[in-house]
This record gives sequence, C-alpha cells and structure tokens, in this order.
Amino acid sequence: MILPLPLFLFVLLELIAVAYLDVKYRVIKNLWSILNLVCATVLFMLFPDYYPLKFEMFQFSLAFFFVGFLLFLLKIMGGGDSKFLATFFLIIPFKLQESVFLYLLIITVIIGLLTLLKNIITQWNKLSESIKNRDVQGVKSCFGTKFPYAPVILITWVFLGLDLYLT
Repeated sequence: MILPLPLFLFVLLELIAVAYLDVKYRVIKNLWSILNLVCATVLFMLFPDYYPLKFEMFQFSLAFFFVGFLLFLLKIMGGGDSKFLATFFLIIPFKLQESVFLYLLIITVIIGLLTLLKNIITQWNKLSESIKNRDVQGVKSCFGTKFPYAPVILITWVFLGLDLYLT
C-alpha cells in the first residue's frame, strides 16, 4: 500500500472541510496551508520512506506555487487556492504525487468544460446577442468569475481513493 488508510482519511476530512468553506465563503484561509506545512514536517520525520527529503518530493509544490502565483496575477485562481494546492502536495506521498496531479488535471478539465457548457446554455440569449453586437464585455460577463477550486481537489482525492482501495 502506497498510502496508509489513516492518512488518506485525514486528508479526506481536511479536504471536505476546506471544500465546504471554499464554497460557502469563497476563500481558503492561510490556516489550512499552515496545517499542511505542519503535517508535512511531521510526515517527513515519521515516514521517510513515503516522504523522502529530496528535491523531487518538492517539484509539484514548487510548480504549483509559481504557476499558482501567475494564475493569481492573471485573476484566474485565488491566492488561497494556489497556496493550499502547493502545500497540499507536500502531504501526498512521493510515489502518489504524479497520479494525484494527473487526476487533478483530468478533473479540472472536465469540471471546467462542464462549467463552460453550463454557462453557454444558461446565458445563450445574452451570449449570442453580445457576439452579434461584438460586445466583448458582454461575452465575458456570460462566463462569470473564478470557481471554488477546493471541491475539485476533493473530487480528485476521492477518485484517487477509489483507485487505491477498490482496485
């Protein structure tokens, strides 16, 4: 087993709480990122086989930190989302990080496309009128703003769990 069940359940509970609060308040407090940093420190000390202290263990966290900062500057992703995601990868065992990233990528694309489709369908009249009038702001307004990202991470974790524990 690459991921002990108690660790999976702890992360699942954390993600349920973070996703709920992200949907409700549209913000991820820094407290959650700090919790991840504290947990990662403990995990690195207690389980060096799962959490080796080498550069590769930090590559996804560093990538999410820098890409998240860029996405924040472009107003695509919230600052709390990017910080949480960067620290979240620190509590994922090294051997699972690539799988979690692939699940996250696939689920982000699926949810993004479903959200895009929903916006097109529900805003069709306004969207088609804005396109006819070449109203760029009108078109933009049909697609809303950022969506809460913590639920996407939660769904990713659930699918990872199904893959790990049911197959």
